Amino acid sequence: MTTAIRVEKLCKRFELGRSSQYLTLRESIAKVAAARLRGGGPERTGSSDPDDGFVWALRDVSFEIPKGQVVGILGGNGAGKSTLLKVLSRITEPTSGRAELRGRVASLLEVGTGFHPELTGRENVYLNGAILGMRKSEVRDRYDEIVSFAGVERFLDTPVKRYSSGMKMRLAFAVAAHLRSEIVIVDEVLAVGDNEFQRKCLGKMNAIAGEGRTVLFVSHNTALLSNLCERGLLLVDGELRTDAPIKEAVAEHLRTYERAATSDLLQRTDRAGEGELRLGAVEVFGTDGGHKGPPTPGGPVRFVFHVPDAPGAWDLQFMIYDQQGFPVASLDSRVPENARLSPDREGGPLICDVPELPLVPGCYRLNTALFHRGYLQDHLQGAAVFEVSEGTFDGRAVEAKRGSGTVLLRYRWVEAETMPCEVT
Repeated sequence: MTTAIRVEKLCKRFELGRSSQYLTLRESIAKVAAARLRGGGPERTGSSDPDDGFVWALRDVSFEIPKGQVVGILGGNGAGKSTLLKVLSRITEPTSGRAELRGRVASLLEVGTGFHPELTGRENVYLNGAILGMRKSEVRDRYDEIVSFAGVERFLDTPVKRYSSGMKMRLAFAVAAHLRSEIVIVDEVLAVGDNEFQRKCLGKMNAIAGEGRTVLFVSHNTALLSNLCERGLLLVDGELRTDAPIKEAVAEHLRTYERAATSDLLQRTDRAGEGELRLGAVEVFGTDGGHKGPPTPGGPVRFVFHVPDAPGAWDLQFMIYDQQGFPVASLDSRVPENARLSPDREGGPLICDVPELPLVPGCYRLNTALFHRGYLQDHLQGAAVFEVSEGTFDGRAVEAKRGSGTVLLRYRWVEAETMPCEVT
């Protein structure tokens, strides 16, 4: 089978405190002047440790992907997923190792990737085609399809710098998905945009997978990866931890969250956000009968979130996922009709009470997003893991068994003549 992507001992090291490996003219002059003041010797860091002041985003990553395979890249925040895709897309150079790609590559890594802000949407479509090595006539043949998918016809002759982030994403995905390329690299595109656009993207990704094109796809949505991909690569701290069929890779990925949730949250480095406030601890317990205990179906449950040294009011959103990685529910302290919080309250734990837990027995995890003054401060995947025990819901016993779904509903069966409305 023909190899589309070959990666051998790929490493990428970043200098802490620098946003880019490239220096401006002013920085270059300053660096040379500083070296001369030191007598021309090497720049000293004050440490003999060769890794001091650096972080390894990738360490000795090696794999091969045959032509036509759809591969999901998994890992927590800071695992090296986006760095790997940037190296493969030739956006950044590796520190060592090599990556060989056979075929034209279409990348969608960030909003507006590959777009020139001063050019119009129409001009950027043709520019991207030229970058892929396509003739103008080839781009023209696909132009109407791209425009129809993106839904930005009215703004095609407007400079892209005036587009909203949603418009940029629509056009960028349409270009990457419709122009002729043998390899498609996508990073979290389905996390952006409205539900209708996400459904269109999902359908197009399925179509791309069926066309025999090689796809590398990064997403935190493990359920989506399980549906789209046949193979998974799990990165942990820049190292390739698992290379397996997608369901095995997803299972190992979720186990890493379970292990991380039992550690000190403040010591975890796989987080995103401004970092001025950090989630310190999470408690999940049932409160049936006024006593702490394991959560049960239909019983009251309390979620308690602690932030050390919080200077004042803060907010939190958390998502509950089942043991297959499917999202179950989202709860947000910023939703006015659900919150009973004073906007000028003092710092302290946030408590979310669920009066009747509608979940079947099993293992669940929480992803959390902490906000302060409207800015995301701390995002943690797998901040907590909790087990729902067997119990009673709506008068019926609920046991742990496979194939019974995840969410419990109240329902009743009625005779046809007692229907409250006429069915035609």
